[in-house]
Amino acid sequence: MRADRLWLMERLRICQLITELRPAGAERCVYELAHRLDERRFDVHVAALRGGAVAEWLERAGVGVTVLGVRGRADVAKLGRLVRVLKERRIQLLHTHLFHADLAGRMAARRAGVRRLVHTVHVAEARFRPWQFMWARLARGRCDRIVCVSQAVREHHQRRSRLDASHYQVIHNGIDAAAYARSEPRRAQLRDDWGIAPDETLLAFVGRLDRQKNVGMFLEAAGRARRSGRRVRAVLAGDGPERGQVRAFLATGDNRQWARWLGYTEDVPGVLSAADVLVQPSRWEGFGLAAAEAMAAGLPVIGTRVAGLTEVIGQDVTGLLVESEDTVALAEAIGALADDPDRRAQLGRAGPRRVARQFSIEANVAAHESLYESLAANGCKPPA
Repeated sequence: MRADRLWLMERLRICQLITELRPAGAERCVYELAHRLDERRFDVHVAALRGGAVAEWLERAGVGVTVLGVRGRADVAKLGRLVRVLKERRIQLLHTHLFHADLAGRMAARRAGVRRLVHTVHVAEARFRPWQFMWARLARGRCDRIVCVSQAVREHHQRRSRLDASHYQVIHNGIDAAAYARSEPRRAQLRDDWGIAPDETLLAFVGRLDRQKNVGMFLEAAGRARRSGRRVRAVLAGDGPERGQVRAFLATGDNRQWARWLGYTEDVPGVLSAADVLVQPSRWEGFGLAAAEAMAAGLPVIGTRVAGLTEVIGQDVTGLLVESEDTVALAEAIGALADDPDRRAQLGRAGPRRVARQFSIEANVAAHESLYESLAANGCKPPA
């Protein structure tokens, strides 16, 4: 038997490298993928430039983790440590996530003798970041495949980087539908704890409090809906640099009586069980993980018509779409669903079916396994 086929009978040694491990969208995707890959075929290790709570999730799931502790752009000594990790673990394929991890990973992989490299783009970046696309062009020879979490992300990245279409593969993010199935006991408990009456529509915002997610638009639109006479309440789950905006809102008028901020919580399934509608007014996205999770929980979703979200939310099928920054339209959409529980139920029932058909975690993992093995079969020899 040929030597290059003999080693393929062994487990493929993979390192997932990400910029940090705080509990956000890309980090959660790495967690789901790393602990679900078939242990009979893949030996997976996760490395991060900086740490976070997801490191503990991975360790509890039995996945090895290395946190490099990078302190800044000038902390080049940590690149040497990454090279050592790749060499000592005899990594055969490196999969990078987010720009800074990709920057470090492509350089370290060459020094460590790693033969295959995959990079995932998680967002259609709307901020001015030309160096990211310049890097993609300059280092294209060091990356075998760029995975994009949606068609919109692929189109955006390819348009900006001007790379050939053969560099790309779309693998939609995957949702563990069972983890988000609505719990009626949890719904009753939380609504009772929060004082939500049966005839009140509870709006949920789930996500990092930063400019991308546009929490201010959510709060203003919910307030408009209330002033128009709708019996709506709001709950926010998440933390981030715009927490001051939320605090200021809650300190104004009677807003604290109808809006509740939970901060960061791991009980997103509980929040979605308690809610009636998820609102995601993002300025830009890559996929819209919170929207897909809400759909898996049977919630209708109101989102903005931006790249990524338009692939997840089916207009008048699983939710409603409004233009980004159009607070009046968002308030009207909230009002329309608050007034019509039958429509909410209809949209909500379609969500789990759409997730199962297009965004299952099983399909996501299988697609990655197929990609890794196809690259391995084309020369992914172990470092000496």
